[in-house]
Amino acid sequence: MKAIHLTIILAFFSIPVFGQKNFSKKDVTEDLDYLRKSLEEAHYNLYAYVTKKSFDENFEKVKSSIKKDSLSLLETTSLFQTVISKANNGHTEIWFPSSSYAEYAYSGGTIFPLEIAIEDGKALIRKNWSNKDSLEIGTEILSINNQSVKEILVKMYPLISAERQNFKNAKLELITFPRLYWQVFGEQQDFIIETKKNGTITKHYLKPIDILEDYEYKRNDIPFGKRELQFINQSAYLIPGDLSGDIEKYKRFIDSSFVEIKKKSLPNLIIDLRNNLGGDEPFGNYLVSYIANQPFLWTSELTIKTSAILKAHVKENYDISKPYWKKVMENKDGSIYTYEYEPQQPQPKEKRFNGIVYVLVNRQSHSQSAVTASQIQDYNFATIVGEETGDFPSLYASQYAYNLPKTGIEVKLSKGYIVRVNGSKKAEGVIPDIYIKDHLLDENDEILDGLLKMIENKY
Repeated sequence: MKAIHLTIILAFFSIPVFGQKNFSKKDVTEDLDYLRKSLEEAHYNLYAYVTKKSFDENFEKVKSSIKKDSLSLLETTSLFQTVISKANNGHTEIWFPSSSYAEYAYSGGTIFPLEIAIEDGKALIRKNWSNKDSLEIGTEILSINNQSVKEILVKMYPLISAERQNFKNAKLELITFPRLYWQVFGEQQDFIIETKKNGTITKHYLKPIDILEDYEYKRNDIPFGKRELQFINQSAYLIPGDLSGDIEKYKRFIDSSFVEIKKKSLPNLIIDLRNNLGGDEPFGNYLVSYIANQPFLWTSELTIKTSAILKAHVKENYDISKPYWKKVMENKDGSIYTYEYEPQQPQPKEKRFNGIVYVLVNRQSHSQSAVTASQIQDYNFATIVGEETGDFPSLYASQYAYNLPKTGIEVKLSKGYIVRVNGSKKAEGVIPDIYIKDHLLDENDEILDGLLKMIENKY
C-alpha cells in the first residue's frame, strides 16, 4: 500500500480540547447522561444499527464502571467513545484523544513498535519500528503481553465508530494499532509477543520506542488531501484530494486540470478517490460535471432531522438566510424533512472529458468520496476500480459537532440520511466494477498498477 505524507497525526495534534485536566466523577457522569440525551434528541436515527435495549444496557454498564472520584481526559474520552460507538454509525463518533496523546508524546512517551494490518482475520506485521530485524513484514502476531490479538481487538473496537467490523479495521489502520494500544493499555515497559511464521510459533521480547523520534518522525500516514495531475502513458491520472476546504481553490484546480487533460487528447482518464476523507457534495458535483454527459443529482433523497442542538450549531457557524440552513431553522425540533436539490448540469462538451473514465476506490474512501463514487457508478459515467469502500454510499451522515458541557469533549453526529442515486439502501460499500485487491503489507500500488496494465493490454 502506498503512503506518502505524514498528515493524520498532525491533524490529531491540532484538534483543540479544553486543556489537559482531570474531571470529577460528577462532571463525567453528568456529561455521560447529556451525551445519551443529546444523541437521542439530535441524531437522525440513533437506533438504526442497534436496538435501544442494547444501547441502554451498554450505557449503564459504562456508567456503573466509573469508580474513581477523578478521571483524566484520556479515561473520560475512552468512556464516552465506548458509549457512542455502540450506535454503529461511522459519522457518530468521538475521535482519538489527540491532546492526551500529544501531551504523552512530548513528555518522552513510548509506544508499541509494530504496526499491524488485519488481513483475512489475522494480525500481520505491517511495519517494524523495533530493533528486531528478524520480525519480518507479514509475520502473524498471535499475542502481546499474554493477551491474544483477538482479546486486544475486542478492547479496541469500542473506541472506534463504524457500521461494521471491516470499517473498524480500516479506521484502526487510519489511527494505527500502536496509538490505539497505548490508549487501551497505557505505557508499557516491555512487550512479550508471540508470532507465527511458516507454521512455527516464536516468542519475542521487545522494548517500547520513543513516540516522536522513533515513530511519528519516521513513519508516513495514509496520504489524504493531496491534489495532483499526472500523465501516464495513454492515461491522465487525477487525484482531486479531499472533497472539502476552499471551494473556489478546488474549482480552480479542477478547471486547470481538465484544460491540461484536454490538451493531451488522451483516451483514458483515471480519477483517484482512494484515501479520501470525503467532504461536501458541491466538491463532488463539480468534479462529476467534467465527466457527465447528462444532468445529474448526487443523491436520490436527502432527509434531515432538525433539533435545538443543530440549530445552535447553525446559528453559530452558518448564514441562516441561505435556503439549506433556513430550512433547518424553520422546521420544528425533532422533525424530519426532505431537502430537494436541483439537477446539476454537465460542463459544456468542449470543456469536459469525453473518453473512457475510471474511478479508483478503496476501504479508505470515506463519506462523500464513497457517495461521489456511487453517483458516478449509478449514472454510468465511469468504471469503478479497486476494492469495496469502507463507508456506505447510502448512509447516516451530514455530520456536525458540538461539545459536552462539563468536559468540553467534542461529539460528532449524523443529522441526515443520504440515499444513493439508484435508490438502494443496502448496507454495503460501493462495489467496484473491476475488483483489484490492495495488499496492506507492501508499498506497491496494486490497484493503480493493475488498472494501468489492463489499459496497456488494450493498445
